[in-house]
Amino acid sequence: MSSCPFLAMQDRLRLTGRPKPLPLAQSAKTFLQLLQKEKGAPHPTPQRLRKVSGKIKKTGTYSLTLPELRYGCRLAWRNSVRCIGRFFWTKLDVLDARRATTEEGIYEACLHHLRHATHQGAIRSTVTVFAPADSKGHGPRIWNYQLSRYAGYRNRKKQVLGDPAEADFTDLCLHLGWRPPKKRTAFDLLPIVISLPGKKPRLFPPPKKETLEVSIRHPDSSCLDSLHLRWVALPVVSNMRLEIGGISFPAAPFSGWYMETEIGARNFADENRYNLLPEVARRLRLDTSRTSTLWKDRALVELNRAVLDSFTKVGVRMIDHHSASASHLRFENEESKKGRQVNGRWDWLIPPLSGSLSRLWNRTYDPTEYSPNFLPQKRPY
Repeated sequence: MSSCPFLAMQDRLRLTGRPKPLPLAQSAKTFLQLLQKEKGAPHPTPQRLRKVSGKIKKTGTYSLTLPELRYGCRLAWRNSVRCIGRFFWTKLDVLDARRATTEEGIYEACLHHLRHATHQGAIRSTVTVFAPADSKGHGPRIWNYQLSRYAGYRNRKKQVLGDPAEADFTDLCLHLGWRPPKKRTAFDLLPIVISLPGKKPRLFPPPKKETLEVSIRHPDSSCLDSLHLRWVALPVVSNMRLEIGGISFPAAPFSGWYMETEIGARNFADENRYNLLPEVARRLRLDTSRTSTLWKDRALVELNRAVLDSFTKVGVRMIDHHSASASHLRFENEESKKGRQVNGRWDWLIPPLSGSLSRLWNRTYDPTEYSPNFLPQKRPY
């Protein structure tokens, strides 16, 4: 790899800001040429390059070999501008489920992903790749935002029991025939919805047996116990599109491990999510009469302490936001040694708690996205 960051960037396919997709043959060539320059990558031979070119001319597409798929997935993680945990990109486990052609097969592969990645709490970074999209861009879809998430039940007063972020999807699941528990709670796992091109979506049971959950308690008191807080141990994002060498995989759930602020400072604390800060402050007997008492800040710190301590006590892998920032700096240093520029989204890399204490606070990043990558896609509902 070139020692010049600018020259190194030319070997990647730019995704952000381009007016239209590049021809498949050009995207495939760019990806295979990148593999030739990457230390540790499966280096394609001249015969492989000719074979891919001929396959595209003859059929309009081509297939990635398993080694190409594995390394492409790892590059997609390395290129993910929103991820603070990229130091571990070479350790990603890649599960090839491209031969799963039925909704049942896809569902079983999703359950296998949960079991494999959870690993009794010793979380393993994992991606499961399903069949690619066809020439019209249609392929298998997993409709869930994550494989394991909690329902948000709307009542007649437009209030939500559970996670408001999942209220629309919960309504959809109910419309498709899901029968939630008779006694609904704020932490009921949602079913998994899967569709194949040209077919109606299929509803599958919530992955209860495969989903490890962690009860959240405060380390110093029982003040949170009666809230019965809990959260899933493994975040498996399932609504993004994986792009490698011009091949699009609209179903490619991927997971790492949580940073505690994702749960404590966002899922639990955001006003449009569980909005727990007022209740936590009340239980901690904080003065909430005015914002200048900084009761929100104090409650937020204690809530994040509770999340970190609870995961640690049951042996579920998690990282705190200070350690995560330090690991990203290590990633940047390693990439710099290899002559590669690290792109990023500053607003995603700075943690939502004590942001100015992050060692990334004073850094700037180019947010341009390059292929391979995990990309947003229009939701199917």
